[in-house]
Amino acid sequence: MAFDKDSELMYHIQCRKGDVGRYVLLPGDPFRTDMIAGYFDDARLVAHNREHKTWTGTLDGVPVSVTSTGMGCPSAAIAVEELIRCGADTFIRVGTAGRVCDLSWDDKWHGVINNAAVRDEGTTIQYIPMAYPAVADRHIVAALADSAEELGYLFLEGITQSKDSFYGQHSPEMMPNEAYLRDRWEAWRRGNVVSSEMESAAIFVISSIRGCRAASIMAFKEMEIAVEVTRRALRKLIQKDGAGTE
Repeated sequence: MAFDKDSELMYHIQCRKGDVGRYVLLPGDPFRTDMIAGYFDDARLVAHNREHKTWTGTLDGVPVSVTSTGMGCPSAAIAVEELIRCGADTFIRVGTAGRVCDLSWDDKWHGVINNAAVRDEGTTIQYIPMAYPAVADRHIVAALADSAEELGYLFLEGITQSKDSFYGQHSPEMMPNEAYLRDRWEAWRRGNVVSSEMESAAIFVISSIRGCRAASIMAFKEMEIAVEVTRRALRKLIQKDGAGTE
């Protein structure tokens, strides 16, 4: 399948070049794209195919988009690969996450800004050996952290665990592999892994390999707070990139 033509329609997300901005927010849930698009100006629905729903609008006159990845690294990898082929290069995963280490259970925290991810999933090994780190872009992390502070929200900064099995975490006693799962979870907890979710590792690794940039911000409870912080961070990135003056 050729992807180098400007008119090529991506097989899964059903978008082509010109349909999305260079800045794309990545929730997992297609229904969350509707809420997030409400934070843009002049948002329009571009496409909805399978788990991938895309809206494009503007912030400060610059095109920005939101595309749902679906659940897990396999579908997130597809979305990011095809969005890159459509011209996107800056990705922020925004969603909700579970808490892992003891510090994250303090109710004062609204969520976490992830600067790296544990590659506890099977997708990225298809790209590059496990010794390769899953790290976020420091400029996006800084924009998110500064935005959260300016808005008066408390976000931890730290590592997330990206897993493949939701029920392996939440119901390990049902799994023949229970001891293995519990041992690993205890290792992440003692290693101060802050959160657990299912997509960031693929988004970070693929973005690094493709010369793009990515980060993720996860709410522990209120998704809208993470979106508010992300919109402010996007405006900082747009200004820093000079994109709003073109």
